[in-house]
Amino acid sequence: MANNIQAIRGMHDVLPDQSPLWQYVEQILREVLGTYGYSEIRLPIVEKTELFKRSIGEVTDIVEKEMYTFEDRNGDSLSLRPEGTAGCLRACLEHGLLHNQVHRLWYYGSMYRHERPQKGRYRQFIQLGVETYGMSGPDIDAELIILMDRLWKKLGIRDKVRLQLNSLGTIEERLVYRAVLVDYFRGHLDQLDEDSLRRLETNPLRILDTKNPAMQALVANAPELMDYLGSDSLAHFKTLTAILDDLGISYEIATRLVRGLDYYSKTVFEWVTDELGSQGTVCAGGRYDSLVEQLGGKANFAVGFAMGIERLLALIEVSGHVPATRAVDVFMIRVGDAAEREGLRFAEAIRDQVHGLKLQVNCGGGSFKSQFKKADKSGADYALILGDDEVSRGELSLKSLRNDQGQQTLSQQQVIAFLQDYMPQSTQSN
Repeated sequence: MANNIQAIRGMHDVLPDQSPLWQYVEQILREVLGTYGYSEIRLPIVEKTELFKRSIGEVTDIVEKEMYTFEDRNGDSLSLRPEGTAGCLRACLEHGLLHNQVHRLWYYGSMYRHERPQKGRYRQFIQLGVETYGMSGPDIDAELIILMDRLWKKLGIRDKVRLQLNSLGTIEERLVYRAVLVDYFRGHLDQLDEDSLRRLETNPLRILDTKNPAMQALVANAPELMDYLGSDSLAHFKTLTAILDDLGISYEIATRLVRGLDYYSKTVFEWVTDELGSQGTVCAGGRYDSLVEQLGGKANFAVGFAMGIERLLALIEVSGHVPATRAVDVFMIRVGDAAEREGLRFAEAIRDQVHGLKLQVNCGGGSFKSQFKKADKSGADYALILGDDEVSRGELSLKSLRNDQGQQTLSQQQVIAFLQDYMPQSTQSN
């Protein structure tokens, strides 16, 4: 017999007992984003490879090693999206959304990178992306941070995350700093690891983000970018921190925070946690004004962030703030030919009149005993019991599955009234 086919390494199924937490988090995300007036945009998961080469950079680990790239039947080079910012900006340019307009957008979906799978880092991962266009001031940078602060509070994990801030200045300021940084590291080549030696020629700022313990002292003594920023960049950053101070949002200024992609400028930020080991970044982003021109548009302003949902769920789980959920509120048991026919009709009447109720009807027959076991296993609060005798009298039996309340015999309308009263309590526990 052939072996069963298994999922691709680093690409995971979300099973039925796991999906309620996903649905809960997705609902909170939509609610918070709606509160701030952000609109959803839905994007393809496949883009032209050139898009990512131009936005992320050809000489990067993502493009050189991690992207899933292939030729289609027309010979075009296509790639599964490794991140969402480039695709979102491509869509806005293609459809003329950036011409004298302001936009607050969000998207949600799968991203793909061929990395070594580990907890919190997968080859297919789900990401929320939030992008804003047409706003130059630090107030929109602050709004994104404020939005996330509200999200953490709604999810009950505000005390588990810390905000880190930095400014990368303009491209021109960063080029001056880059030359200074390269000179510094060239004076200590014997202390650089293999990755850092490679980055010295391609992206020396990324050396500051090394996780190698042996290099921490060297990095700590490196020149700081903040010392090379101009007055405009410094004023932008100072205004941002003043807004956060006014609102009581705590932060750390992390002068070594550079982010992994070259298109960032001025504000960069990360929300980090100590609860998830090495995969401590839960959400990150910043300003990327130069990317609009890089992809062929007119000069414009842009700032956004991305959040890995798998890490967010892991943080919720370790924090103990997993909400109580269940797939079924009420389970209907049907015994007898007449009960099976009437049960389906009455189940539809309940669904029409008791909005939001999760009602599961036994299908496939079975004895009363076997159906009752199914009802208990479903996790439902109540069982509705319908036999041929109850059908003839227009009644049902209602039995609690989670406490010692006695079984009640009710008319169909009484059952509907009972479930309507039950629903507000059920909604709170869900």
